[in-house]
Amino acid sequence: MSRRTVLVLNTGSSSLKYQLVDPATGEALATGLVERIGEPTGAFKHTHDGETVTSDDAVPDHGAALAKVIATCAEVGPNLAEAGIIAVGHRVVQGGKYFDSATLVDEAVLAKIEELIPLGPLHNPAAVTGLNVARELLPDVPHVVVFDTAFFQGLPDAAATYALDREVAEKYEIRRYGAHGTSHQYVSEQVTQMMGRDVKQIVLHLGNGASASAVVNGHAVDTSMGLTPLEGLVMGTRTGDIDPAAVFHLARVAGMSVEEIDTLFNKKSGLKGLAGDNDMRGVRERADSGDPVARAALDVYVHRLKKYVGAYAAIMGGLDAITFTAGIGENNGALRAEVCEGLEFLGVRIDAERNDSRGGPIQISTDDSAVTVYVIPTNEELEIARQAAALIG
Repeated sequence: MSRRTVLVLNTGSSSLKYQLVDPATGEALATGLVERIGEPTGAFKHTHDGETVTSDDAVPDHGAALAKVIATCAEVGPNLAEAGIIAVGHRVVQGGKYFDSATLVDEAVLAKIEELIPLGPLHNPAAVTGLNVARELLPDVPHVVVFDTAFFQGLPDAAATYALDREVAEKYEIRRYGAHGTSHQYVSEQVTQMMGRDVKQIVLHLGNGASASAVVNGHAVDTSMGLTPLEGLVMGTRTGDIDPAAVFHLARVAGMSVEEIDTLFNKKSGLKGLAGDNDMRGVRERADSGDPVARAALDVYVHRLKKYVGAYAAIMGGLDAITFTAGIGENNGALRAEVCEGLEFLGVRIDAERNDSRGGPIQISTDDSAVTVYVIPTNEELEIARQAAALIG
């Protein structure tokens, strides 16, 4: 039987991340990243069959970026014309209330993604660019969009609804949409398979962007990110939860504009605002060396995480599993230990030796822990490839 693959594209404003994935086996036949698109000097990295090719040639636009990917695959491998590509899968952050599953791209779908740009101003414009470029350069295969918000489309109304004037909320489509849904879906499915039964679980996706979800029997019932990815946990540069009146206060007292406050909350806050560094590794090193500013930043970060764990356990009426994933969640054992410390009342017992391990998936709780705690590497590209392949059939 010939191989069937999906080319997964994740388009940023100045980047293009890609993988050629076999959805049946989970194997990534090629991975790569084009960065600094539109700048005088670019950055390109392509890996296939253990060989990595890099360059710093200028990449003027996303069309040139994808053309470079296609040409490199032809030269280094795998040749896309011979790779059995059945679909191109695109990651799109904001699908609004309109998309609850993977969707074939046509003009109407593309128009709706453009229409949703006000809800996803940092991400959807780049996604539209990527879709247009990819459909032009790869016209002979179906293109599928997988939305970060889709997994949370079915949230209960009590979780999705803000206590805002109903007419205003409906007119401007203000509700909890969530984000990182592809990761939360992939990880929660792995937990269900590993435990062999339906479970009440919390997934903690901890990277530069961070989010938590509560999942019952495979269905999300709450998530920390809201109308935008700003709400919720403390992140690398984002505030997470903050009194909305802080906006009014900064406008009135500091004379800051909406744009300045937006930049402050999204790009100059979180760990960066608290400790001057949005890299958790640097903050951890400083805290371990006795830096009180870094230690205070970690305390705020951990406090917020514990708050969500307790809240979600209450929402679900119990808890079977907690899973750490993404860059920080998968690699920072000290943080995991701090989050789980004090959760013994929920039945959480951490095995220190297991928690010091790297890689995964692994169980880091003791065998007698009432709540099983896991570290599971996320794989959003594989989840996108699987959803695209399932849609194509």
